[in-house]
Amino acid sequence: MADEQRMDSSASSTSSQAQFFESVLRCVADGVFTVDNDWKITSFNRAAERITGVSADRAIGKKCCDVFHANICEEGCAIRKSLETGQEVIDLPARILNQRGKAIPISISTAVLHDEDGTLLGAVETFRDLGQIEQLRREIQSQYTFEDIIGKSEAFQKIFAILPDIATSESTVLIEGPSGSGKELLARATHNLSPRGKQPYVVVNCGTLPANLFESELFGYKKGAFTDAKNDKPGRIALAEGGTVFFDEIGDLPLETQAKLLRLLQERQYEPLGGIEPLPANVRIVAATNRDLPDMVSRGQFRDDLYFRLAVRRQDIPYLIEHFIQRFNAKRGKRIQGVTPEVMEILMRYEFPGNARELENIIEYCFVLCHNGFIEIRHLPEDLKLHRGSLSRIVNEDSVSQLQLGEAHTIQIALSRNNGHQGRTAEELGISRTTLWRKIKKHDINPEDFTIQQ
Repeated sequence: MADEQRMDSSASSTSSQAQFFESVLRCVADGVFTVDNDWKITSFNRAAERITGVSADRAIGKKCCDVFHANICEEGCAIRKSLETGQEVIDLPARILNQRGKAIPISISTAVLHDEDGTLLGAVETFRDLGQIEQLRREIQSQYTFEDIIGKSEAFQKIFAILPDIATSESTVLIEGPSGSGKELLARATHNLSPRGKQPYVVVNCGTLPANLFESELFGYKKGAFTDAKNDKPGRIALAEGGTVFFDEIGDLPLETQAKLLRLLQERQYEPLGGIEPLPANVRIVAATNRDLPDMVSRGQFRDDLYFRLAVRRQDIPYLIEHFIQRFNAKRGKRIQGVTPEVMEILMRYEFPGNARELENIIEYCFVLCHNGFIEIRHLPEDLKLHRGSLSRIVNEDSVSQLQLGEAHTIQIALSRNNGHQGRTAEELGISRTTLWRKIKKHDINPEDFTIQQ
C-alpha cells in the first residue's frame, strides 16, 4: 500500500514537472523543440509555431529536417553535432523556410537530453528569429552606404540621392572637397553606376604628372615622335576607350596643360604626339580637386573656360527633364509628353541651387497638377513662377507667338545636342550660320548657356 502511494506520488510529481516546463516553454519568445534519438520531434512550443508557421500537431512526430528545411540540415546540422559529441552548440547562424517558402534567418543553440540514469533521450534546440534584426541592418546599410561610401550626414544623403542620376548621364563631373573626403570613391561610384561601368576606369593624378609628360601620357605617341619613341604607345585616353578617365587633383594642372585638356573636353578628340590626324575620344571625364577653383580662376591660376566646362552643365537640362518625365510617367501611370516652350525657357534660365535633385522635385510637383499632355507655367511651383519675372532675357509669352517660342525651343535643343557649336547647330537645322546667329539674337538666346567658347 505504501509502495502504491509512493508510485502515485512520483507520477503526480512527474506530471506536475511536465506541466511546469510546458508552461515555461509556452511563454518563451524563442522557438524550442526536442527530438528523440530517431530525430523525430517530441515537443514544439508556441514560438516555434509562430516562426515556422507549422502547428505543433503537424510538427510532432516528424523529423526535424522535414519541418525546418534549413540550409544546414544536410551538412552542419547542430543537433547531429551535439548528439555525436555531447557538446553544446551556441548561436549558430542558419536559415529555415517557413510555410510560405520564405527564408527566415535564425540563430540556433542545441544540447543533448539525458534522463536521471544518464540514458540519452535525444536533444533540444532553441532558435531565435533574426528577421527583424536583419531587416533593420539592411535598412541602415542601404540608408547610410552607397557603393563603397559610408556616410550618415545630411550632406552624404543628398549625394546618395542624386548620384544615380548623375552617373547615368554623360555629363562631365567635377567633385570638390578636402583631402580624405572620399572624392575618389565618388568618382569610382559614378563610373560603376553608369552605362560605362563595365568598361575601363583610368586614373590620371594631375599632381604627380610632370607638365612636359602630360601630353604624351594622356594622348600617347607614335613611333618616331621623339628620339626614344621606338614604338607606338597608347595614352590614358586610349586605354580608357568606352570608359571613364578620372583626373584627380585637377587644380594642380599647369596652365599650359589646361588648354590641352580643354580641347579634349570641347572637341572630344585628340592627337597622339607624332600623329597626323585626330582620333575620337569615347570617354567620360570625371575630375576632382581639393582646391578653390573659382578663387584660382579669379587669380589667373586656372582657366575660366576649363572651369566652366567642368562645372557648368546647363546643356543637360532638356535631357534631364525628358528623363524625369519618363520616370514619373512610369511611376504615376501618366502620359505627359513634355514641357511647353515657355516652361523650358524658365527652366533653362533658372540657376538650380539644388542641382539635378531640385529639377527632379520640380518635375514631380508638376506631375501632381498636370492632367494634359504638356507641363505648362501654371503647373510650376509658386516660387518658380514668382522667380520667372526676374529672370534675365526671359521670353515674354504675351508678346511672342507660340510659333516663335517653338522656334526658340528648337534652337536651344539643337545647341544642347551640339555642345553650343553654332556651325554644327546650323548644319543640323538646315540653315546658314548667319541665319542661326540672327535667330539667336532674335530670341535673345545666350550660347554660353550651352557651352563655353574659347
